[in-house]
Amino acid sequence: MRKSASRPLRRWKISGAGFALATHDLEIRGAGELLGEDQSGQMETIGFSLYMELLENAVDALKAGREPSLEDLTSQQTEVELRMPSLLPDDFIPDVNTRLSFYKRIASAKNEQDLEEIKVELIDRFGRLPDAARNLLDIARLRQQAQKLGIRKLESNEKGGVIEFNEKNNVNPVWLIGLLQKQPQHFRLDGPTRLKFMQDLEERKTRMDWVRQFMRQLEENAVA
Repeated sequence: MRKSASRPLRRWKISGAGFALATHDLEIRGAGELLGEDQSGQMETIGFSLYMELLENAVDALKAGREPSLEDLTSQQTEVELRMPSLLPDDFIPDVNTRLSFYKRIASAKNEQDLEEIKVELIDRFGRLPDAARNLLDIARLRQQAQKLGIRKLESNEKGGVIEFNEKNNVNPVWLIGLLQKQPQHFRLDGPTRLKFMQDLEERKTRMDWVRQFMRQLEENAVA
C-alpha cells in the first residue's frame, strides 16, 4: 500500500477519528470524499463496497501491528456495484465516529441476522432509514450471498449487468444452461466465468429488486 494511502489508516489507529465519512452528495462512484481526497479516486476505480472491505482488511492488519500486504487486502474481495447511492448520510448520522462504527459493523457482518440487528438499531437510534442507507444494507446482503455462491463480482446498471464467478463456485451448471437456452435475449456467457444479463433496469428500485430476485434463484438452485 502506498504511504499516502496508509497514512489515514495510521491516524485512525491512534485517534479513532481519522476518517471524514460521507458528504451530502456522495454516491457509490465519484463525488466527494469518503476518507479524504487521495482516497476518492481509488473508490471511483473499484467501487464503494469493495473499497470499504479493502480498508477494513487494511485496518485489521495495522491494528495487528503489521503493514497491510496484498494478501490482507484481497483476502475476501467480492464486489457488488449497482450504480446507486449506498451510504449512511451525514444528515442521518451526524457524528463521524458513529458513522464509521456502523460502516465497520456492516462490513464485518457475517450473516443476514447480523445485518438485521444493525438495521433495527439504526432505526431505533436515528429513525426511518433513508434510501441510501437501505441500499447499503441490501448491498451488504447481496455480498454475503455472492460470497457463499462463489461470485467474485456482481455489477448492474440501467441496461443489465454482469456476474463474474470464481473458478470454484456453487452455481448449478445445469440450471444455468437451461436459463441460457430459455432466455437467450436476456442472458449470455461472456467467457467461461462471466454471465451477462440484459434487462431494462433504469429505475433504481427495479434494479435492486431484480438483482435480489435473481440472486435468490441462484441460491435456490445452488449445488452443495
